[in-house]
Amino acid sequence: MFKKRINIFTGYFGSGKTEVSVNYALRMAEAGYKTAIADFDIVNPYFRTADVKDFLSDRGIWVVLPVYANTNVDVPALSGEVNALFQKKDYKVVLDVGGDDLGARAVSRYRNEIVQDDYELFFVINTKRPLTETADEICEVIASIENSARMKVTKLVNNTNLLSETHADIIREGFNIVREVSDRLNIPIAFTSGMRESLAGFRPEKGDILIMDKMIKLPWEE
Repeated sequence: MFKKRINIFTGYFGSGKTEVSVNYALRMAEAGYKTAIADFDIVNPYFRTADVKDFLSDRGIWVVLPVYANTNVDVPALSGEVNALFQKKDYKVVLDVGGDDLGARAVSRYRNEIVQDDYELFFVINTKRPLTETADEICEVIASIENSARMKVTKLVNNTNLLSETHADIIREGFNIVREVSDRLNIPIAFTSGMRESLAGFRPEKGDILIMDKMIKLPWEE
């Protein structure tokens, strides 16, 4: 699962891409890799990766956050520390990227560094969220992200969920839609992700499974 050095995660609002990104970084570190994670989502005002910075750092993960993340400054900026991610080749890197037009542009600033490296661009899909409920809608969003990021999506992630109400049938229903997108766009399914209890009874026909632990608190869960 952890073949590439640069692992970029994007997804439409509500896809759960930050939860996936954080858990992917944790599993990668547990597998023995030197791991870094950078919050490239300068649009989302909550900066959820910042909320678990100490937890990740305690596990040996290098965390790079936008300047002024979790402060009252309106427009955060990407840290100059980002450049070091492309220089320290002994690290595997996770980039949590905003899933809209502006978010994708943030990562496009580093397109040259990324495409010259060993990378994967994952698109995280939750078919239970508006505008990503059908294969047609998902294909439109992917096209928009690719245009803004100036890079092609290379792998799909099925992260279909209804939070605490998620069960195997819901994940399987989402998988079937993601598989249709995969067939249409010729983009492989990398893995299906979900909480440990939700994945009970689910076995994907394609791709791996990323078993996640709840790391990211939503604003109303604080």
